[in-house]
Amino acid sequence: MHVTDYTSVDPFDTDSALTSPGWLCRTHALALATLCACALSGCAKADAPATGAWAVYGGNAAQQRYSALTQIDRTNVTRLAIAWTYDTGETGGFQVSPIVVDGVLYANTPSHKAIALDAATGVLKWKFDPGVDGRGPNRGVTYWRSGNEARVFAAVEQSLYALDAATGIPIRSFGTNGAIDLRRDLGRDPAMQSVRLTSPGIVYRDLIIVGGRVGEGDGASPGDVRAYDVRSGQLKWTFRTLPRAGEPGADSWPAGAVDALGGANNWAGMALDEARGIVYVPTGSVAPDFYGGARAGDNLFANSLVALEAATGQRLWHYQVVHHDIWDRDLPSPPTLLTVTRGSARIDAVAQTTKHGFVFVLNRETGEPLFPVVETPFPPSAVPGEVTAKTQPVPSKPAPFARQRLTADMLTTRTPEARAWAQAEFAKFRSEGQFVPFALDRDTVVFPGFDGGAEWGGSAVDPRSGVLFVNANDIAWTGGLAPAPTGESARALYLTKCAACHGDGLAGAPPQIPSLVGIGQKRPADQLTQVIRAGAGRMPANPDLTGEQVAALVAFLQAPPPAVPAVAPGGAHGGETAPPAAPPSSAPASRYRFTGYRKFLDPDGYPAVAPPWGTLNAIDLNTGEYRWSVPLGEYPELAARGVPTTGTENYGGPIVTASGLVFIGATNYDKKFRAFDAATGKVLWEAVLPFSGNATPATYAVGGRQFVVIPAGGGKARGAASGGVYVAFALPK
Repeated sequence: MHVTDYTSVDPFDTDSALTSPGWLCRTHALALATLCACALSGCAKADAPATGAWAVYGGNAAQQRYSALTQIDRTNVTRLAIAWTYDTGETGGFQVSPIVVDGVLYANTPSHKAIALDAATGVLKWKFDPGVDGRGPNRGVTYWRSGNEARVFAAVEQSLYALDAATGIPIRSFGTNGAIDLRRDLGRDPAMQSVRLTSPGIVYRDLIIVGGRVGEGDGASPGDVRAYDVRSGQLKWTFRTLPRAGEPGADSWPAGAVDALGGANNWAGMALDEARGIVYVPTGSVAPDFYGGARAGDNLFANSLVALEAATGQRLWHYQVVHHDIWDRDLPSPPTLLTVTRGSARIDAVAQTTKHGFVFVLNRETGEPLFPVVETPFPPSAVPGEVTAKTQPVPSKPAPFARQRLTADMLTTRTPEARAWAQAEFAKFRSEGQFVPFALDRDTVVFPGFDGGAEWGGSAVDPRSGVLFVNANDIAWTGGLAPAPTGESARALYLTKCAACHGDGLAGAPPQIPSLVGIGQKRPADQLTQVIRAGAGRMPANPDLTGEQVAALVAFLQAPPPAVPAVAPGGAHGGETAPPAAPPSSAPASRYRFTGYRKFLDPDGYPAVAPPWGTLNAIDLNTGEYRWSVPLGEYPELAARGVPTTGTENYGGPIVTASGLVFIGATNYDKKFRAFDAATGKVLWEAVLPFSGNATPATYAVGGRQFVVIPAGGGKARGAASGGVYVAFALPK
């Protein structure tokens, strides 16, 4: 396959080869293949219309990521060329999935400024700058219209703004001067809360329903799901995912436990059955994530798919996919609504993918599994105070789309040296498959890793055939526990607040979790203070820290100890650094702490397990059987040496069209945007983007011409540049 590589062109020069059809790489057209199709059924409003709009995050309220457009098909996809580009002029990478309504594309920049572009040309129509740079993921905006009135809801930090869709100007009658503060209405001091929207809310009639991202340690905010009036911003209903005494689910907690805990939040987005008026809400784990000694029990409604009456927030049913989660197995993506065939019956279903590589297929009205789910015993924890669930739900079908247990024969064979290193390291780990509790004396393998399996990009489904398309990461991570530090030193505060992500030795897990080694010499104190207070990237804000505590952390990072002690056998730690003292947080502390996310990479930075390291899968949800599974992504330097396609880590999801094409970027290292044959999994076309397309694309039609657009932001690969460029493809005129 001939590839014309764009990487030598300045990505911010919009007059350069970026706009040239020569930037594309083309393949010979493959043989035509047909997907079996069955009659459309189910909720008519949830199915993608053939109007060419992509008006909702996920393509439609059902989160199908499906388009009925057919202008681009298997016979002509190789002719795709650049139609337009829009460079935000910002860096930092982004994960946005744009929406398109009436020929206008609405989206975000990397710093969370909302923008509206002419969807046919990419010309900027308006930009909303709230005067505050947003930090971390922000995957899109929400559109609402009634008659001649139309609004775009855009999140920046803790605020949700209502903007005039035609001008981008805030509508001052909404909330307070055009915005609502998501830290409020949680039953706790707003100044001590941290809530952000990483995925946009969903509209039902005149309500916008939102979840939010919260912290993952002690002192985290609760994960309430809330609905606000789209006109006034008034709170209309709240569903507490951490139930209070007397509420359903409260008996799955110790008395009073939820008053001091947070999490169980919906950060990944929701799906809506508009005809039935049901919103389907996937939730994450309880904070703190990895030690549950203070929360014995199943911990409803964490790690659950919850069906709520959209008008009132009343719970209709729930299905918990992980009991008493101590592995950070959040439900990472919105569920997908579809209709499946069983014999002669058609059943409206909801499919939920998971970080640990399963698809749960449930009856949309009752929550009953459509394939048997076996409550399977798993080993108990040996950590004092921890009481793990005796069983976990394991679907009989479909089979997992990521490997479940790492064994010695699955280690890398990339080079003899890499394999020898991996074997030696693997011998130090505990690797017994899913749901093995963390230990104090050695690291436990988490496979697939903490980022999945499935992740936030979501899955796509062809509603005619019931085939689900889901991409997956397939590499191992490790983690362990250690006694929580005592005393009030700066290092004790670091271990309590920061080491769960950045590790005891400050090394992090780049590029997802950056190293802090030497950060105090690279950034001034005011920048460090800002990041600690407000968060950055995956890091949440820390409003519970006092000014003295923030100053102590800054001082610690500016003058780190010459040798940071590692976890010793039994979980003991070496000596702490001397003061400055750090006054304790008001939040109750856990007895044990997580020692840090560690990606299992060989000394050259490649996964220490055998490929595939990332896959794209097609699963028939009528039968639970796979249509195909292929590696997704490659390392350019390995490909240049003739190493077969390995697959790579990938962030962002697929979309599928009625013409039998699956479009996906997502891959971290090769910066490619690909079109697959939905029937066979063969690559029909690919192009090299200016930065990795770590986002979910969208497709739409304007003026009789079909476009496919993807944001290219990059920044996921170690040492890779980041940016913020929207790239739209179409057939030549």
